[in-house]
Amino acid sequence: MTSILALIPAYNEAGRVAPVIAGAAQHLPVLVVDDGSKDDTVAVAERSGATVLRQVPNQGKGAALGAGFRWALEQGYDALVALDADGQHDPAEIPQFLDEYSLNAADLIIGARDFSQIPPVRRIANTLGRWSFSWALGEPILDNQSGYRLLSRRMMEATLTSAEQGFEFEVEMIVLCVEQGYRLSWVPIRTIYADERSHIKPWAHARNFTRVVIQTRKRMQANKKGESRG
Repeated sequence: MTSILALIPAYNEAGRVAPVIAGAAQHLPVLVVDDGSKDDTVAVAERSGATVLRQVPNQGKGAALGAGFRWALEQGYDALVALDADGQHDPAEIPQFLDEYSLNAADLIIGARDFSQIPPVRRIANTLGRWSFSWALGEPILDNQSGYRLLSRRMMEATLTSAEQGFEFEVEMIVLCVEQGYRLSWVPIRTIYADERSHIKPWAHARNFTRVVIQTRKRMQANKKGESRG
């Protein structure tokens, strides 16, 4: 029987994480990785019934995800569904990921948002990012920024080679999936924006994302040259 975990990385989300845990727990066991929160995120998560890992000090979302992946691998899980703690991802949609995993055995399943429902500034940034990343990777990517995704066991293992610690970790995850020849798939998800606070620093994120895009383009070109020589 396939064992799948829900993974929720969290940073200062004491006021939002409880309903996310409750919703995810209706479908899967839940692990929260607390990324050095200074509020009551840990206490709230534990009261809500989640297993909690503490990462101190704050190291970034990528590092929190990596810690969750290692824990899931050690515990023998076959796959996991990662979703954000701030309510942007509806836990009721977890079955969509499970169905896609069951039907197609995809290694990386990403929740694709409807960009027409995203606030204008974010929509422009996401669209430009999606276009540039698709160009670098050499194939169309529907949503490279979505954190709602399912990973197979071997996909988790592959991502642990990444040196990225922040949000760029999720972008490189797609690169690794394509490089390894693993199956990439998509499911449509709701686009939810309320009063959540972004932990992204815009200029630093833009700089790091540009770096990842350039590195990806170089990697893909190098891979093609290697294949042609072979």
